[in-house]
This record gives sequence, C-alpha cells and structure tokens, in this order.
Amino acid sequence: MSDWLHNLPIFWMSILVFAGTYLATAAIYAFVAVLATSRRAAAFKAVSPALLSPLGVIFGLFVVFTAIQVWNDNDHANAAVDREASSLKAVVLLAGSFPDEQQERLRSLIASHIKEAVAQEWPMMSHRKETLSMTPQYLAQALELTLALNPTMPGQATAQREIAVELDSALDARRQRILVSRAGVSLFKWTCLLLQAACVLFAVALPHSDDRLTCGVAMGVFATGVATCLLLIVGYDRPFIGQFAVGPQPLLQVLPEASRVTGTGPSYPPGQHP
Repeated sequence: MSDWLHNLPIFWMSILVFAGTYLATAAIYAFVAVLATSRRAAAFKAVSPALLSPLGVIFGLFVVFTAIQVWNDNDHANAAVDREASSLKAVVLLAGSFPDEQQERLRSLIASHIKEAVAQEWPMMSHRKETLSMTPQYLAQALELTLALNPTMPGQATAQREIAVELDSALDARRQRILVSRAGVSLFKWTCLLLQAACVLFAVALPHSDDRLTCGVAMGVFATGVATCLLLIVGYDRPFIGQFAVGPQPLLQVLPEASRVTGTGPSYPPGQHP
C-alpha cells in the first residue's frame, strides 16, 4: 500500500478503511439483489448456509497468517533498534577507559551516528528507500579508531575488545532495522485476503437474497469484522511509518551521554526528544 494511507492519523485511517469496506459490501449486496430474479432467486436460495463455515475459517486463517507476519516484523524492528541503542551505550561507557582525546573522539562519532540515523535514515526507512549499500560512516570510523588504539594497560585492552564487539553488534542491528524497514504485506497477500472476504460476503448474501433486511444485517456485521481486521493490519503493516511506527527513542536516550564529552550538548532534529 502507498505511504499516504500509512501516514494518515488513525481516526482518518479508520474512516477510510471502514468506508471502503462498507462500500464494497453494498456493491456486493446490490449485485446479488439485481441478479436474484426468477429462477436465479431459487438457485441463490438453495446455496447452503453451511458454506459460510469453511469460507469463514479460511478467511480467519488468512488474517492470522498475515497478522503473524506483521507482528513479527514489528517485534524485529523494536528488537533491532533496542540492540543498536544498547550496543552504542556500551561503547560510550567503555570509552571512559581511554585518555580524554580518544574518549572524546569515540563518543563524538557515536553521537554523530545517532544524529545521522534520526535525521536521515529514519525518514528514508519510513519510505523504504534506505538500503544496505549506504555505509554508516561514523560507525565505520569508530571501528577504525578502536582498532587503531594502543592500549597501555590490561583494562584498556579488554575495553578495546569489548568496544569492537559492541560496534559490530551495532552495525548488525542497523542492518537488521534497515532490512525490516523494507518489509510489509505484499500486494498479492492483500489481494488474496480481500478476495476471500468477498467470497464470504457473497456466501452470506446468496441464501438470504429473498430477505433484504436479514441479508443487509448479516453482511453488515461481517463487513464490520472485516474492516476491523484490515484496520489492525494496515496500522502495523509498515514498522517505520504511521502513528504506531517504531521510533528512534532508544537511540536518542544514548545521545546526551555520547554528547557530554564533546561539549556540544545534545542536538535533536525538530520534534524528536529522548
């Protein structure tokens, strides 16, 4: 689905999803009502209501499988951001084992990476434009600086190894969040889900084609359930866009400590706060 739908506030997204579902339901109702004449009416009435059970189960399975993908994507996105923030926090703390100049340089690189991630990578991830081909220059420089350090004490040697491990972990977590930012329910899955919902609506309408009130009530109830399922999936479909998007707050919580030594103080993009 396009970005504009995911960017809508949840109220307007709800209005759009429910209105679209009810309009499609009304179209199916009208189509069946027009066809339900003479011999076709008897044929429609003969359709067994028992058909609803297997069709409803299949629709439910489609919703479950789609929702599992969506929840997993969001869990992976949150886990990747949390792991990146945790690794960067560890680097900031371990940097205190080295002389002021090296410590300040390392923390400055971490702060610069966080600012770049929030200001540049997050907007690109929301539109699924961020790729692994874009090298995180500040993390790469931090890793080069770490490997170039010349420890003079056993504690510094241990800290150097741990910093290298944590930077590698931060790089991997960044790769994971970029990969998951490109996730989403495919058009093919949406098409199958909506077609199955239409099949159930037809199965509701056909045996009740001679009773307009019963048909309308039954179709309306099922359409409300369909719209609720669709709204829930659409709201969480893309992990880094929309009202429920995964934000950079864990990274921003590391920024004040990383900026403390540099003397520049924390700097946040507009509207972003730890």
